[in-house]
Amino acid sequence: MSTAGSLVVMGVSGCGKTTVGRLLAAELRAGFVDADDLHSAEARAKMAAGVPLTDDDRAPWLARVAARIAQSAAHGGRLVVACSALRRTYRDALRAGAGVPLEFVHLHGDAGLIASRMADREGHFMPAGLLPSQLATLERLEADEPGITIDIAGEPPDIVSEITGRLALAAPGLPTGSVSLTEASTGTIADRSARPGAGN
Repeated sequence: MSTAGSLVVMGVSGCGKTTVGRLLAAELRAGFVDADDLHSAEARAKMAAGVPLTDDDRAPWLARVAARIAQSAAHGGRLVVACSALRRTYRDALRAGAGVPLEFVHLHGDAGLIASRMADREGHFMPAGLLPSQLATLERLEADEPGITIDIAGEPPDIVSEITGRLALAAPGLPTGSVSLTEASTGTIADRSARPGAGN
């Protein structure tokens, strides 16, 4: 399985990263990692208490996420990773630590919709009260970052279909093959519709 299509499904808490990421991994016959599972107990407790993480809190967590991607790549695997990756510096840390090409799928949507989803879910350590902090921290994909932005208003299976269609992805052995965003886009490594001011 090619590592060229390793994907990070990113966005604020409540945007559907885990749900979409699991479905996407199944569609691509790839491994799946939920970065929430790699938080330390201390970080989980801090967030559960309504205290936002600092960059110092996030650094070892991002290193663990990147190491998991690198470990999979060393065995010839592709991963779909659900990870907030809110800031450019966090995404850069993932790229540097993973040592393989990463493409980002930013799940973006109305703050009210995301807040309602967070309020409805049970058993998650991240309280809805931290959503404003996450939205303030979020930096959308920049022009030189391989990736796309997807609206979360649709149903998860439809979102997955949009992702695979826009990135021209398929599971190993399927007729269309599996290509990276760089190969799928003619001469540009990033989808310009994902940029601020482009209407999404």
